[in-house]
Amino acid sequence: MAPTDRQTPTLALAHALAAAGRGLPVFPLSATKLPALRSPHQGERTATHCRGECGLPGHGVHDATTDPAAVRALFAAAPRAAGYGIACGRAPHRLIGIDLDVDPAYGSDAAGSLRQLALQHLFTIPPTVTVLTPSGGRHLWLTGPADATVPNSAGRLAPGIDIRGYGGYLVGPGSVTAHGRYRLAPGTAHLAPAPCPRALLRLLTQPRRPPTATRSTGSAPDRRGEGLIQFVLAAHEGQRNTRLFWAACRAYEHGFGNALADALTAAAVRTGLPEHEARATIASAARLTTGRNGGTNDAA
Repeated sequence: MAPTDRQTPTLALAHALAAAGRGLPVFPLSATKLPALRSPHQGERTATHCRGECGLPGHGVHDATTDPAAVRALFAAAPRAAGYGIACGRAPHRLIGIDLDVDPAYGSDAAGSLRQLALQHLFTIPPTVTVLTPSGGRHLWLTGPADATVPNSAGRLAPGIDIRGYGGYLVGPGSVTAHGRYRLAPGTAHLAPAPCPRALLRLLTQPRRPPTATRSTGSAPDRRGEGLIQFVLAAHEGQRNTRLFWAACRAYEHGFGNALADALTAAAVRTGLPEHEARATIASAARLTTGRNGGTNDAA
């Protein structure tokens, strides 16, 4: 049963205190997923420059704290809080949020895109805390090292994948928003946030590169991709799709994927992969490595 309006702030505080007890900096949120406290400098020209230095509450993610007394004070100042936010990028966990959206209207499958990225860059997402969102998406919690600052982004890795890093926040499990409740996925409540795989961390922290233009050179496409073709030909059973996908991604990233597609397909068929499966794998690599968008978004 959904909590009543009177119960909601009490439950939100209880969940926030539990999260703070695990070392996660928290602050109150409204039912719209925005900070529940207004800035004391609302309307002043200096508002955008204050990050809590004034000592007054109302600075959103910059109010986040793990101190129980401070958490209670924040929620006392926000009696209509419906949930709580968890600040990312802050010690001790330095949380990184992987926000996987679901949009059936447009056929987006962020979880599938993440699996393709993992295949392309040879990493595995370890078992970790997972929060189910009211829209059907999910948040994966990972931790980062002290020497890396992960920026916020929207769609930079792939459509539907948003990243919450330093300066951003995640809606905490147990929060109730206008669209429904955030809850822990079954089987993940006992887990601690897992370390972010190094290959994924490199993707999250590397500067954005402009799309690689197709270069017109004297080298034939098959010569430029000869090493990639040999890489595919060396595949054994159980690794043929993986090697083909990796090679196709490299070819498209360097601007000659279309020119090399037939040669890669032929190489994959020689290793025993059906032609239709090889072409589907190459098409998947083409979709992943082209048309990516960048952006920022602070909450999920």
